[in-house]
Amino acid sequence: MNSVYSAGVFTRRAAHLSVFLVCFCPLLSEFSGPFVVRLAPFVSGTSQAACFAASPTNAAPNNWSQWRGPARDSHLPDASAWPDSLHGMKETWKIELGPGYSGPIVWNDFVFVTETVDKKREVVRALNRKTGEEVWRAGWDGAMTVPFFARSNGDWIRSTPACDGQSIYVGGMRDVLVCLDIQDGTRKWHVDFTQENGSELPAFGFVSSPLVVGKHVYVQAGGGFAKLDKRTGQVLWTTLADGGGMSGSAFSSPVLATLAGKQQVVVQTRQLLCGVDPVNGDVLWKQEVPSFRGMNILTPTVFRDGVFTSTHKSNSFFYRVEKDADQFRVAEVWKNAAKGYMSSPVLIDNYVYQHLGNGRFCCIDLRTGNETWRTESFGKYWSMVANGTRVLALDERGEILLINCQPDEFRLLDRQSVSDRECWAHLAVSGRDVFVRDLASVRMLRWSDAP
Repeated sequence: MNSVYSAGVFTRRAAHLSVFLVCFCPLLSEFSGPFVVRLAPFVSGTSQAACFAASPTNAAPNNWSQWRGPARDSHLPDASAWPDSLHGMKETWKIELGPGYSGPIVWNDFVFVTETVDKKREVVRALNRKTGEEVWRAGWDGAMTVPFFARSNGDWIRSTPACDGQSIYVGGMRDVLVCLDIQDGTRKWHVDFTQENGSELPAFGFVSSPLVVGKHVYVQAGGGFAKLDKRTGQVLWTTLADGGGMSGSAFSSPVLATLAGKQQVVVQTRQLLCGVDPVNGDVLWKQEVPSFRGMNILTPTVFRDGVFTSTHKSNSFFYRVEKDADQFRVAEVWKNAAKGYMSSPVLIDNYVYQHLGNGRFCCIDLRTGNETWRTESFGKYWSMVANGTRVLALDERGEILLINCQPDEFRLLDRQSVSDRECWAHLAVSGRDVFVRDLASVRMLRWSDAP
């Protein structure tokens, strides 16, 4: 087993690069509703048209383009080493917003954020990266109320958008997917999945984040997993139907991976972990994942030919995917008692670093399932970004922690309070810039003394 599951830095970075190329290289030849759009001038004097001439051919390589970054694994590609402290990290601007859980998206000179306004409308704003000044905003009526036991955490927009350099794809709470032009916020198309599929309104809203691959966008919405033409919004197929409502409405976000020699989308529903053929929607394999009330929330972590996940009030699991002739098989390799919840882990070499439902942070050897260490409790939620063995973790209580992730012991290098409000949105990092979205604002921090 050790030879099968030994993974090094080179292997991880090669996989990281391959996912990035698959997602963004096919975009070059692709792009050709009434929205409220407001343009604002740039302080720098550069024309908006020139600044928004963003495309995959001139995009900065470190754009934070989607949920958990360029390859959806919370790793920075080809980044300079981070320093040993947070001393040089200073706030450069801050913009007040309505509440929201969606993480910021960064593409070249722009930052995209979402918010819920007056409990009635969902709004997307494009901000000038250098100054935080608003360039445009677009919105639609779309708020909803979640079940009472989840209401303490708010009714506002949750899904983190995805950007391909020409369009931004935004999931609205009432099970809608909206495609906007990044130049001015013009609506290109809008899909209402409750009408498209006849599914129930998801009880917790549209939570999962869109995945863009080549000419298509994949979403867990409409009571299932769907593939759309990203130019037109046409739904090409839907699979893994669960009907939506209280038992549907997936929380986890899909990832593109190659398992047992086959490229596939790894999808975690409220009950199942599955591999789906991205071309035709065939379910290649599926595995029931034990959980409490379907609280399968984490983004699946792919490690060689296996998948790690961890569920609320249950266990952590590692499943191996194999192929024999034309048939895929999935089997549980190990499980342990570490109970994840909402925080997706980061994978570094052979180890996964996981924030647990009890607030503790632990390290698990993916080859054996053995836990090598566990800390005392922190906050309820962490979003993490890795650069080599260094990890920035944004605690839900508004604190950033700098950690040197090693399997032998927990090494906290530094910590710094950056907000006095709760931070449930995922941290975004691009170059030396760190973007923090709390419940009432977004701010940019700059690591001025980074190499």
